Amino acid sequence: MENFYRLPEYLLTNYINHPAVLRRMNISIFGSGYVGLVTGACLANLGHTVLCVDVDEQRIENLKKNILPIFEPGLPELVVKNSTEHRLFFTTNAKEAVETADIIFITVGTPQSEYGQADLRFVYDVAETIGKYMNGYKVIVDKSTVPVGTADNVRAIIQKNQISGEKFHFDLVSNPEFLREGEAIYDFMNPDRIVIGVENENAKEIITNLYKGIERTEKPIFITDIKSSEIIKYAANAFLATKISFMNQIAQLCEKAGGDVKEVSKGIGLDQRIGSRFLQAGVGWGGSCFPKDVQALIYTAEKLRVPFQLLRAVHEVNTQQKKSLLPKIEKLAGNLHGKIITVLGLSFKPKTDDIRDAPAHIIIQELLAAGAIVQAFDPVAMENTKKLFPKIQYCQNTYEAAAESECIVIVTEWDEFRYLDLKKIRDVMKQPTIVDGRNIYDPKEVHALGFRYIGVGRNVWQEGSI
Repeated sequence: MENFYRLPEYLLTNYINHPAVLRRMNISIFGSGYVGLVTGACLANLGHTVLCVDVDEQRIENLKKNILPIFEPGLPELVVKNSTEHRLFFTTNAKEAVETADIIFITVGTPQSEYGQADLRFVYDVAETIGKYMNGYKVIVDKSTVPVGTADNVRAIIQKNQISGEKFHFDLVSNPEFLREGEAIYDFMNPDRIVIGVENENAKEIITNLYKGIERTEKPIFITDIKSSEIIKYAANAFLATKISFMNQIAQLCEKAGGDVKEVSKGIGLDQRIGSRFLQAGVGWGGSCFPKDVQALIYTAEKLRVPFQLLRAVHEVNTQQKKSLLPKIEKLAGNLHGKIITVLGLSFKPKTDDIRDAPAHIIIQELLAAGAIVQAFDPVAMENTKKLFPKIQYCQNTYEAAAESECIVIVTEWDEFRYLDLKKIRDVMKQPTIVDGRNIYDPKEVHALGFRYIGVGRNVWQEGSI
């Protein structure tokens, strides 16, 4: 792991003797993917004993060797540290995980199914397992993103599957995660809020104690009921997705009317009622959360006969925004058949190798359909993308990707793309043109270097640049 991604020093300190850790707990986490690994490593770093369990035997064997299935800055160091200090363990033994735990986290995936609803089969499989092996009182925490009412179903499944003569008591808790990929360790240890949906004081006290030691200067633990907690995660993601789609519509207006969306974003972001975050126009949102959570909330609302026209529009705007770059590429490069086009950025956002619903997928598909030759570079997401697009050219660096290119397309705003030697880029290209899907460059500056340039929602400089 490059030094750039090393953990800050305060996370590498030992929390075992932290005065706020009132009771060290035995925690089992079902699901050793993104949320499960981050949660497990961070709770172990707070001094708890954590057992991560997964049905994927190869994944568990790799984790025992400190080989992680995901790219997340700082996570490898945290896993190594807490594994070495015997607080973080990995297993496929579900029986052991249930029987030894005070608290059981469910962190399995809830992928989008055919009609947009969340697929809860993995959550329910874990619930069956918990019921089967329960040997005493447990607090069961749902950290997976699930529709409202899921806790009721989980409770019923656990009760049904308690096959021993004794029916053990347990408490359910909803504790949604708010982790940004690329910033997950920081987000866990410095949260805006910790949302806990509980049904009694006992569960509240146990889970509140669990998070002792996290620095939360004026950042509250928010206690609510379980159903409200389940809704909060979907509502938060849907609202953020709405802000982004709104700005992408404003960007289209700017392109037609002659405004600059960067200036518009600054102007409205100064309003404290609105704020500046998630007001950046671009090529659309992707990833594992916004697309599926928006669709799942639409499905849940309509199932309850609450038409959600606003979110349907949000989803449609984002779908169209991902297709907005091809006309700009064609405007600069002309007919694309047989021409080399450079795609910079394949992950859905920087600091992750996650390519789920990444805008780059649509752009690459459209370029290939137009007959273009695609040369691509991404700092960490190329191996994942090769599974989808094995025949495009993957390059060692940006300059190799730009060689003989007719147009560079910025799709993901990795920091290293912001600070390129643009003169060197210009000299290796067949013609110096840039379609900036993330508005990372100043149009006047790149125009002064001899580039023809089109951004998103920046028509005020587009005519002069072209």
